[in-house]
Amino acid sequence: MTGLRYVYAVCRPFSAPLQAQLTGVGGAPPRHLTHHGLVAVYSEVPARDFAEEALRAHLEDLDWVTETARAHQGVIDALTVVTTPLPLRLGTVFHDDSGVRTMMEARERDFRRTLDRLQGKVEWGVKVYAEAQGEEAQRGVPSPQASSAAAPAASGRDYLRRRSMSARAHEDMWQKAEEFATRLHASLSAHADDSRVHAPQNPALSGAAGRNVLNAAYLVPRAASEEFVELVDRTKDDVPGMRVELTGPWAAYSFVETPRPVGEGSG
Repeated sequence: MTGLRYVYAVCRPFSAPLQAQLTGVGGAPPRHLTHHGLVAVYSEVPARDFAEEALRAHLEDLDWVTETARAHQGVIDALTVVTTPLPLRLGTVFHDDSGVRTMMEARERDFRRTLDRLQGKVEWGVKVYAEAQGEEAQRGVPSPQASSAAAPAASGRDYLRRRSMSARAHEDMWQKAEEFATRLHASLSAHADDSRVHAPQNPALSGAAGRNVLNAAYLVPRAASEEFVELVDRTKDDVPGMRVELTGPWAAYSFVETPRPVGEGSG
């Protein structure tokens, strides 16, 4: 084998087969390298695209990054079905098998400790959005408050009164949103082994409607996942104007220590 080694994840040995015809980055099939009782799952990739300078140049190409990330995630998803993978960052590349073994030896203690903590668990993501214009606006029906605000102000005092009422209404809405998100997070955290709260998503980047007031991840045992999902379903309609999005199950990205920086392994 003469290509570089693109490593997706490290896990413990597993016997269940990955899905048939699974391909990874660059269309290459995933392979296994076992070392000291741990398994690195990787694909052979060409140096012209994944040597350090070439990789850094490709990372400036959004289309290339999107395609590569999709293939990377496809392998992680397949691994999550049959085992508990410890996912590595997009673009973790080594010259050869020896480089992969060296990385595994250097981080063996951390890998084993993390895999012990994650064993049999998956990550669920929960986002809460506050719909600023309410359910009426979503249906295309203006609310009475909106209709009143649209009428011309009778005086400057009337205009200032309306502005004050609108500001208080928005403050009340955001306060209710924050309170709902806090309650939901506390409830979900009580049913998870661990949780992480991420920074709110930028709507200009995510394209999601509404204001993101909770962006959290929960580490949940597989056996308790059905109960966790039901809990989200039961509580997501507690407050009008709140939209709750559930994603998963995923490999536990949010509960893995930051791996080696992109491209460092390619030398």
